[in-house]
Amino acid sequence: MPPTMVPVLSRAEIAQKIKTLARRISQDYADEEPVAIGILKGAFVFLADLVRELTIPVEIDFVRLASYGSDTSSSGHIQITKEIELDISGRHVLVVEDIVDSGLTIAYLLDYLKPFRPKSVRVCTLIDKAERREVKIPTHYVGHVVERGFLVGYGLDFDEKYRALPEIYHLEP
Repeated sequence: MPPTMVPVLSRAEIAQKIKTLARRISQDYADEEPVAIGILKGAFVFLADLVRELTIPVEIDFVRLASYGSDTSSSGHIQITKEIELDISGRHVLVVEDIVDSGLTIAYLLDYLKPFRPKSVRVCTLIDKAERREVKIPTHYVGHVVERGFLVGYGLDFDEKYRALPEIYHLEP
């Protein structure tokens, strides 16, 4: 039996949240050219839409982190499978993530970035879900807060499925 998908954010709601985030980011980085680092695979859709709404110049890079565990939760063991390629020394860095859940991935990435000596690092996430938060991490720009649930769509996946959906849904078994 296919899972039930309960709507969480429509296309229009996502677009409005991105416009709001982009306005704030553009104001905060006025006269700067930050490096936006998207976390693959989930953040690619959000990052693409976000940077198109920015009114400031931005360079883009990606990092890919793998977290091994069950299909719906992280084991806490994180490994970098694609490193950044741009020089971020002395640069403002904007980490772009689709969803912050346990916080383990972002905490790991923030530690990874420190030796590169960026001028600053801020985190932008479309979805902040503190239900399973295990570590305290800074989230400077948050599009939407959810209390709980397993979300799919707009880059978020379950076993590599549902990423291409233009809306975000809560996946119920």
